[in-house]
Amino acid sequence: MKKTILPILCILSLTACNDKTANTTGSKSYKTPADLKLESDVMTPEVLWSFGRISNVQVSPDGSKAVYAVTYFNKEEDKGYTDLYVMNLADGESTQITNTAANEGEPNWTPDGKYISYLMDGQLWEMDPDGKNPRQITQIEGGINGYVYAPDMKKIVYLKDVQLEPTIKDLHPDLPKAQARIINDQFYRHWNDWVEGYTHLFLADYTPGKPITAGKDIMAGERWESPVRPWGGVEQLAWTKDSKQFIYTCRKKVGIDYALSTNTDLYAYQLESGKTINLTEGMMGYDKNPVISPNGKFMAWESMEREGYEADKIRLFIMNMETGEKQDYTQGFDQNAEGLAWGDDNTIWFISDWHATDEIYSLDIPSRKITKHTDGIHNYTSVTPVGDMLIATKVSMSKPEEIYRVDPKTGKDVELSFVNKHILDQLTMGKVEKRWMKTTDNKDMLVWMIYPPHFDASKKYPALLYCEGGPQSTVSQFWSYRWNFQQMAANGYIIVAPNRRGLPGFGQEWLEQISGDYSGQNIQDYLTAIDEAKKEPYIDADRLGCVGASYGGYSVYYLAGHHDKRFKAFIAHCGIFDLKMQYFTTEEMWFANWDMGGAPWEKNNKVAQRTFANSPDMFVGNWDTPILVIHGQKDFRIDVSQGMAAFNAARMRGIPAQFLYFPNECHWVTGCQDGILWQRTFKAWLDKWLKDN
Repeated sequence: MKKTILPILCILSLTACNDKTANTTGSKSYKTPADLKLESDVMTPEVLWSFGRISNVQVSPDGSKAVYAVTYFNKEEDKGYTDLYVMNLADGESTQITNTAANEGEPNWTPDGKYISYLMDGQLWEMDPDGKNPRQITQIEGGINGYVYAPDMKKIVYLKDVQLEPTIKDLHPDLPKAQARIINDQFYRHWNDWVEGYTHLFLADYTPGKPITAGKDIMAGERWESPVRPWGGVEQLAWTKDSKQFIYTCRKKVGIDYALSTNTDLYAYQLESGKTINLTEGMMGYDKNPVISPNGKFMAWESMEREGYEADKIRLFIMNMETGEKQDYTQGFDQNAEGLAWGDDNTIWFISDWHATDEIYSLDIPSRKITKHTDGIHNYTSVTPVGDMLIATKVSMSKPEEIYRVDPKTGKDVELSFVNKHILDQLTMGKVEKRWMKTTDNKDMLVWMIYPPHFDASKKYPALLYCEGGPQSTVSQFWSYRWNFQQMAANGYIIVAPNRRGLPGFGQEWLEQISGDYSGQNIQDYLTAIDEAKKEPYIDADRLGCVGASYGGYSVYYLAGHHDKRFKAFIAHCGIFDLKMQYFTTEEMWFANWDMGGAPWEKNNKVAQRTFANSPDMFVGNWDTPILVIHGQKDFRIDVSQGMAAFNAARMRGIPAQFLYFPNECHWVTGCQDGILWQRTFKAWLDKWLKDN
């Protein structure tokens, strides 16, 4: 008999926070329930979408407070609401400081620490730290996307989209209803957006009490953007301590050249001369996310060495701002260094993935010594040094992101935010377990096993092999609102999630093996994981499923033709079905060239020809197992036609198949109702084929 929960909105209150709300002008049109009582302790999609989502945790300059945003989703309205909160770091006491009819986001502190800045309705606002006296700072036509104050607070840089190419309406004003696009070069769409404009950086004077109505475009006429799409935000920008230079990340290429290169550089715009200088010229991979030392003498940033390889090792580079000398401080450190934060002038804190968890590390610059400070079944997602302690955010497969105080000496942390405690206290999560397994080439592979709530080892359970996407993204302790392992386990399944070849956290050799070998060793790693797991007496070897997205979707399609009847059901989300079509329809060509080994027409390129010869569509004749295909219309990384082709192929072969098509989703599923539908359909398909009727 199925257990259910009471009908609820995808919105909950912060019961751990004080009930004080300062900025309530024109408050939101919904009310969050004061408490939520679940009828079951087993998670459902509705509960999953009820968790509050913390973002943009920013510590005040004096280290006494933090401002952060929390987003809740309203299922009935199918939209999210974001409000701001301020926490006293000494005792963890939080106060909600906004509750307007709009959404408030991108919070930070003004450099003097007197005010909180934030974006609302596309404009910059400020308010007192208690949420009182909100005031609009910018009045920019069309709105802005982000902002960075100069340290001396005399200037501000804001982000704004500009249109440089004429539109159809510009060219043909007598055809106002025409919806076409005229395209003349490659890279005309990216991930989920058409490339129709560019985000530029505008410099403006900042005077308290005087609204900013316009600024100077310091990239005027340039057909590229900063920050760099699609992931870039204000973390890719930085002021020097003297407020005389503004540093930004940019890939100064257009069209096909942009599509073929990962060569982003750090540029310094000099306010006095108006000149722009390339600080990383000759460094050919990604260079991004600059952070300036407290004394202003040094700049650290994240750097990749090789052009065209987006999964290259992320190195920690430091530049002497006076001499321009640059050094790699992670030579011999076979891991990535991300999320850099200066402590004192001799220490940099960062996050790094090792053996499928993301931990906090520090670099002592004079000695070049790197120290690992934390260890556990979790992922730290950010770190900020505050005196002799750290303020960090952390997730796990069993808990969404919260804010913590971390003792760097012991690695122990104390939760401060408790945003989701009122839900988590009512849920039973499944056990998460590490296993090490021997691969077919006698390597040690870490595999996560996630068990259903109230697991009983005397019973037999169906199991799911999880195939990670990327292909070089991590199977660490992430919390997802789609590929949520606890939600899958709550459906009554044991999840087998291998850190197969091609994943970070196990050294560069392990990571890079997959390049040019999509159908090779990592596929064997998948099969090793499920074959070893199904030996357990509590796993029913006759009720195995295989699921995955993106490259994981490729894996599902490929395994559908090579699984030797191991599996009884497949699910592929936004997967690659036809590698040749993928090469011709994707947007980031550096990705395709590196991963596939080259182009289809390179007949003498053995790596490329092996890749395309092992495209999943070549083995549809071997398909014999029911498959659910999921794809979004706005997925420009892997075109929706790939999902349609896979579904059509299955049906033409007479194989039971279903196609879940999302007209308004992209490579991900971001809408509340779409997300819940995704989870319901996912469960229904597996239950149909893997559970007794």
